[in-house]
Amino acid sequence: MTAARLEGKVIAVTGPRKADDFGKLVAKFGGTAVSRPVQGQVYLDETTIEEQLRALIAHPADWLLLTTGTGTEALLESAERLGLLMAFLAALGRMRIAARGYKTVAALRRFGLAPDARDDDGTTAGLLRAMEHCDLAGRRVALQLYGDPAPRIISELEARGAVCEELLPYRHLPPEDGDVGRLVDEIVGGEVDAVAFTSTAQVRCVMGWAAERGKLEAVREAFAGRVLAAAVGKLSAEALHEEGVERVLFPEEERMGSMVVAIGKFFAVSEEDVA
Repeated sequence: MTAARLEGKVIAVTGPRKADDFGKLVAKFGGTAVSRPVQGQVYLDETTIEEQLRALIAHPADWLLLTTGTGTEALLESAERLGLLMAFLAALGRMRIAARGYKTVAALRRFGLAPDARDDDGTTAGLLRAMEHCDLAGRRVALQLYGDPAPRIISELEARGAVCEELLPYRHLPPEDGDVGRLVDEIVGGEVDAVAFTSTAQVRCVMGWAAERGKLEAVREAFAGRVLAAAVGKLSAEALHEEGVERVLFPEEERMGSMVVAIGKFFAVSEEDVA
């Protein structure tokens, strides 16, 4: 088995959380980690949640699509905090539920709920496949998102005839332009060997910033050649694919350490092929 190696490699991590731990893992394999936080601040939007919860209780949707465990917990915990839990659970009983990811299913299970449809591979695309035979024509579909709008998901649901409404219990404030711009320039200039993404919001931020400034194709070309795009899990990898990045590395186990090992093995194999 090829051993992981990162000697002489510079790896940028885009998530602000656990950046120090990531750096220690990279250093363990001989590489250098640089922190490039691009996600910005995340906060719970209490006012919006209350409005959306009350609307769903008064008029339950036909389908509720839950895409993250954290967002699902936020909805349920907010309902409890507002004294609306029993009414919200009753409304959930009148809606068909689709869930992505084992964390989302686990969050539902704690309240005695089970999804009517769920993915088979941890991705939103897998969830949509699980709903292929569901009649969505004219159906109201409420889509829970983790502060990250998903136009491609909505466009596919609408193509099937659904009437969509977004639930965003969390909001992402944009990061400083300087942080994102520095990373984009490093990617285009080949100053980093890999970029490690740990959330879909980070992917959307980097690629969206590049698109607004006419640098999107340059970023895609860099990721196709000199720079490796790595994701902590399938959902972040799916977001990169949706943004036109074809080569994306991600580990089977959705863990930071597993991602670092996978990056190290990628470069070790690449260097062996060159030799």
